Amino acid sequence: MKPTNLASRLTAFLREYLPSYRNASPNTIKSYGRTFALLLVYCRDRRGWPAHRLDLDSLTPEVVLDFLDDLEARRQCAIATRNQRLAAVHSFFRYLQEVEPDRLLQCQRILAISCKRAPTNTNVTHLTPERMKQLLAHPGLDTLQGRRDTTLLSLLYDAGIRVQELIDLKPAHVRLESPAQIRVMGKGRKCRLVPLMTATVELLRAYQRDQHLDAPERRQRALFFNRHDDPLTRAGVRYIVHKHAKAVEADYNDPSERVTPHTLRHSKAMHLLQSGNPLVVIQSFLGHADIRTTTVYAKADLEMTRAALEKTASVTPKDPPPWKREPGLLDWLRSL
Repeated sequence: MKPTNLASRLTAFLREYLPSYRNASPNTIKSYGRTFALLLVYCRDRRGWPAHRLDLDSLTPEVVLDFLDDLEARRQCAIATRNQRLAAVHSFFRYLQEVEPDRLLQCQRILAISCKRAPTNTNVTHLTPERMKQLLAHPGLDTLQGRRDTTLLSLLYDAGIRVQELIDLKPAHVRLESPAQIRVMGKGRKCRLVPLMTATVELLRAYQRDQHLDAPERRQRALFFNRHDDPLTRAGVRYIVHKHAKAVEADYNDPSERVTPHTLRHSKAMHLLQSGNPLVVIQSFLGHADIRTTTVYAKADLEMTRAALEKTASVTPKDPPPWKREPGLLDWLRSL
């Protein structure tokens, strides 16, 4: 069967253009591929167009918009996820208008589809220091699995790293000698060095000793893996975090919303802010490209806002007005 023009262009986009010309990371390419897999499933299930017959002419602005709406309605995707999928579609059509100029109008019509505005939300789900201590202590250090989970949770919190950054870590990226640190590859292939606290260093040293990760032949394997010796996935890390968080939250009458690996990153940022660290330091620590991303923590911290207001001199009169202090004056005013 002869491949369609969509199949040819999409394959070249994912396998050649993104890695070679855009130097996109493997995670970005995987995310874009997932977007078009969802688009093909949508065309098959909702419009009756099998993938092997789908061509570029089928991808009209109306189809793309309906696909985005379907993500929200049927798959219950958040607006941020919808916009992320749209960014992948935009990237493909920017590529397409360069290699097929005769489709310039079609490409520009799709590129004109704007992102959907999401409601502004300054709520950042994070754990208090007390709950964080309980979460980190829950796995225990009596078993191999408990020591692994304690090390994993402590590293997520102490280093404030993203879940993908965690599962990409290798023993070769970890330095336990002073100054202790890990080398993290963040978004956009930006590398940063993150310092580690003494307690986390000791946990990592014991964990690597347990798993024999200090052997030269194991330095380039994944730092965290499951019982089958396979690297942990994002779903695996989420399961570990949720399992221990659920047990800790059961002790409270008002458990917060589901704790995820990113909750630990948020918690670290909030605790750094509450300890008086400047936003620019927190931005560098978290690897944010724009400090506006970091300011969400300052907006979310009601206690710091309240403390700042209490330090501000109040101009609100504390004493009652003169006509309430002097009943005779009030009677005179009423007689006017």
